[in-house]
Parts: sequence; structure tokens; C-alpha cells
Amino acid sequence: MYTLYYSPGTASLAVHLALLEIGAPYELVEVEVPFDRQKNPSYLRLNPRGQVPTLVVDGRPCFESSALLMLLAERHPEAKLAPAADTPERGEYFQWMAFLATALGAPYRQWFYPGDLGADAGRPLPDYVRDAVRRKIEAGWAIVDEHLAARGPHMLGAEFSAVDLLALMYMRWSRNMPRPVTAWPALRRYADVLRARPAWKKLCELEGLTEWAS
Repeated sequence: MYTLYYSPGTASLAVHLALLEIGAPYELVEVEVPFDRQKNPSYLRLNPRGQVPTLVVDGRPCFESSALLMLLAERHPEAKLAPAADTPERGEYFQWMAFLATALGAPYRQWFYPGDLGADAGRPLPDYVRDAVRRKIEAGWAIVDEHLAARGPHMLGAEFSAVDLLALMYMRWSRNMPRPVTAWPALRRYADVLRARPAWKKLCELEGLTEWAS
């Protein structure tokens, strides 16, 4: 039994999806976001960053979405969320997991939490900083779109993997941005493929997500 500390639609989404794809038993514990360190200091003992997700595995708390996806893929090889170690796709798997987490995950954090860049509480980033963050996000998606156009329908080609779960989470985050992922042709097709999966539909039901659900 796993325990997933989550908040609907946030960085816990990909890990929740992985648990649904695997079919492993788990418990959900909702964490209020943004996190109040004074109100809930006990959560900091599980995750010192005060963020979601945290996944309790065999009694030990672990965090970071991409790491948790890779951990679950290793623990449940029958789900085939990662290529076998002796295949050429294994290197691509690690490559794209790292790329998505750094080229997209990091600037998305800056976009949604401008305080990380020194913005005063309740005030947006200066336009030139916000534009720079937006361009970084769009540059990352342009690379993914080009890759999918040449190698799709999934990030590793024909086979679905944990990389697609991470990508799906970030794609949903783009829905209200100046240029959402559906503005790129290959990414639009990719989004439709992933949103047709039963696990995605179940997650939207469980987390109460309606925007970008289908």
C-alpha cells in the first residue's frame, strides 16, 4: 500500500496517474497548496520543501515527481512504464525524464510561483521576466513537438511510458498560457492520445478536474 500526499492538478498529478496505470493499492491524503509551514509543520518532516507530491513507500517518504515515476516504474515492471535496461530506448527514457523536469518543470514553477524569483506577495513578475520564463517554456515545448512529429505517437515512439505521464501533467498546466500545447500540431495529437487513456479519465474523476479533462 502506498500513501500519496497530493493536491488536485499539481505536481502530484503524474504520480497519481502512475499509481492508476499500475493498479497498485494506494491511499490519498490531500495537502493544502500553497503550503502553510506554520499551520502544518508535521508535513515538513515528510517533505522538507513543503510541496507535493510525497509518496510513502514501505514506510519511508520520498519526493520529486520525476524520481517517483522512475521508482514506481522500477518497482512494477509488469506495468511497462519504463523500457528494459538492455534496450536502446532506456537511454531516451532517462533523457526525456530529465529534460521535462528541467526544461519545463523548473520554468513552470517560476511562472506559477513568482515569489521564487523575488516577486512581492500578490504582485506579478515584471513583464520582461515573465516573457523570459514564457519563452523558456515555449522553447521546451517546441523541442517536444518536433520530436513527436518525427518519433510519435509517444515520447519513446510506439510504447507508452512514464515519460508520457510527466509530459501530460505539464501539458495540462499550459492550458491557460498565452500559447497552450494544443497550438502545436504534434502536441495536440499527443494530448488527445493521452487524454483518451482510462487512467486519465479516472484521475480527473478522483481529483475533480474538469478543465482540459478531454
